[in-house]
Amino acid sequence: MVSIPRLYVDQPLGEGQLVTLSRDHAHYLFGVMRRSVGDKVELFNGTHGEWTCSVNQASKKAGVLRCDAQTKPQQSPPDLWLLFAPIKKARTDFIVEKAAEMGAARIMPVTTDFTNSDRLRQDRLQAHAVEAAEQCGGTFVPPVDDLVKLETVLQDWPADRALMFCDEARVGQDNALPDVSGPWAIVIGPEGGFSDRERRMLQDMPSAHAVALGPRILRADTAVVAAMALWQDKLGDW
Repeated sequence: MVSIPRLYVDQPLGEGQLVTLSRDHAHYLFGVMRRSVGDKVELFNGTHGEWTCSVNQASKKAGVLRCDAQTKPQQSPPDLWLLFAPIKKARTDFIVEKAAEMGAARIMPVTTDFTNSDRLRQDRLQAHAVEAAEQCGGTFVPPVDDLVKLETVLQDWPADRALMFCDEARVGQDNALPDVSGPWAIVIGPEGGFSDRERRMLQDMPSAHAVALGPRILRADTAVVAAMALWQDKLGDW
């Protein structure tokens, strides 16, 4: 069975809608995947669900698809933000990919007192989120924010958004997550952990709930997956 290519496009989708492909998408479909007129392609745009489309026009630099039928309704994730401190390039990429796959609604890189990396390419990380959604069958692509200071984010924190504070200092203690409905966020520290100042700042927030992620200290990228799994199991859409 030939697999059907699946692409994210920033265009409206609907029955009979014509979609003009970007040069990169055209090269991928017709130059790499060797698709031609009449072949099927699955498209989604983060708003209108997933659609099966037919190739109307094809060349290595351009192409047009026609939407035939919706195959999935729009499925938006729970209202969960992920805040994390960037680490090494490949592991930061991993965090963004897994966050998109596991249902983050927004991905927010933040700098902390012990952050080792203070530079990142927002456009490259957004592309990783798109690729993850394409591969996992999702119909939503979480936005990836520009890098900001954790302190700046917390100063303007929405009062109605609960915060799951993953605190490595609590290793070995109770990691129960309260059953609080409504919007949530998860904050994961850098490889060096949170500073005492940051820990006090988080502990003083009425909406913050400190948890441990088991009896061992986890690497930052592992902690993201563990924390999201814990939240999804307790409060998410699993």
